[in-house]
Amino acid sequence: MNTNNIILNTDSYKSSHYLQYPPKSEYVSSYIEARGGEYPKTLFFGLQAFIKAYLLTPITQENIDEANAIITAHGLPFNQEGWQYILEEHNGYLPIEISAVKEGALIPLMSPLVQVVNTDPKVPWLTSYLETALLRAVWFPTTVATLSYSIKEIIRDYLEQTSDNVEAQLPFKLHDFGARGTSSEESAMLGGMAHLVNFQGTDTLSGIIGARRYYGADMAGFSIPASEHSTMTSWQKEGEVDAYANMVKQFGEEGKIFAVVSDAYDIFNAVSNIWGKELKEQVKSSGATLVIRPDSGEPKAMVLEVMKRVYKAFGGYKNAKGYIVLDDCVRIIQGDGVDKKAIKEILEALKQEGFSADNIAFGMGGGLLQAVGRDDFRFAMKASAICVDGEWRDVYKDPISDQGKRSKKGRLALTKDFETLRVEELGKRENLLGVIFRDGKLLKDYGFDEVRGT
Repeated sequence: MNTNNIILNTDSYKSSHYLQYPPKSEYVSSYIEARGGEYPKTLFFGLQAFIKAYLLTPITQENIDEANAIITAHGLPFNQEGWQYILEEHNGYLPIEISAVKEGALIPLMSPLVQVVNTDPKVPWLTSYLETALLRAVWFPTTVATLSYSIKEIIRDYLEQTSDNVEAQLPFKLHDFGARGTSSEESAMLGGMAHLVNFQGTDTLSGIIGARRYYGADMAGFSIPASEHSTMTSWQKEGEVDAYANMVKQFGEEGKIFAVVSDAYDIFNAVSNIWGKELKEQVKSSGATLVIRPDSGEPKAMVLEVMKRVYKAFGGYKNAKGYIVLDDCVRIIQGDGVDKKAIKEILEALKQEGFSADNIAFGMGGGLLQAVGRDDFRFAMKASAICVDGEWRDVYKDPISDQGKRSKKGRLALTKDFETLRVEELGKRENLLGVIFRDGKLLKDYGFDEVRGT
């Protein structure tokens, strides 16, 4: 039995909609767009994962029977005839065509990202029936990918001002710490993958698995050995030096990187005395890079103070742009209280004090994978055209109470200049809304490197 029952992956009220369309309705065309938001573009991602997980497996009689029992007991009519038709005439594969922009593409707001239409005139209700699942499949990973990208642009800006090695540094400057803060393992997977479109640092294994499973990535991201408070405080306060020394012993190999949370008791003593004096020579002679993690206090002030103390203890040099780069044996990662605003404030404070952005990386948790919502970019899926008795008609809403909810009309196309047109107006111009799925078949299979390179 297909346990991913797409018939039940919807809002309850949609099961009654097959009775609400005009007589002789044949086709319904709908689209998904981001209607507004803080960032002027969205980085489109995640549709392929949904298609592979939910649409390449046909529905079964067991799925229909289960949905019938649940929906009717729930108080709604069930379209038994319609689903039986799909099972018998289409072998259980949904007669739907999905077109979309390229995964990984940056698309301006108010542009259609996805367009859906049924391919069998006997099931016009099917297009909008999929709204719940399809919209959720798009808005969440696209929103996370866009947030991650916007932070990448902030970090890139400070690297370009203060670093000699921008492209080498950038991929590992924002690390995904968000798995435990998500609402589900699937959310961790989708959000984790979305972040990896922009960066290569992650501790969200689910994202690695998703990129491998749905986008063919052999290994989309990387991590390093790192401590947590439980492993450090197990040595007790009087054993703090031994706890840190053990980290150097276990992971301090030539060319390796390891991170140690150092604020369990007194971060300033840990930096200036334990790391900066007692264990300094062990760190330097190991050939590895120690990443010190402060994990409490006001982020900007804490990072700046720790940075100054590390520089005093370990030294460093000025790069070609005149900014201080710490000795290669030591760096800092800030993973507490980190969001987009905090990252910019910390990088600006470091720059003002003469420190290069080379010296710091950031770890972001729930703020990256969980503190997002559909309304961040006002995502919506709306019907824009219906074919009734062989004639296409416009379908749209234009509420006088909210002009921002005015929807588009007709079957849509998007040009390479990001102009939204009716399909009939496209002429010989390329339509960025390419067909990627039809009648149970994936027609375009993106590799993860292809998504990253768009």
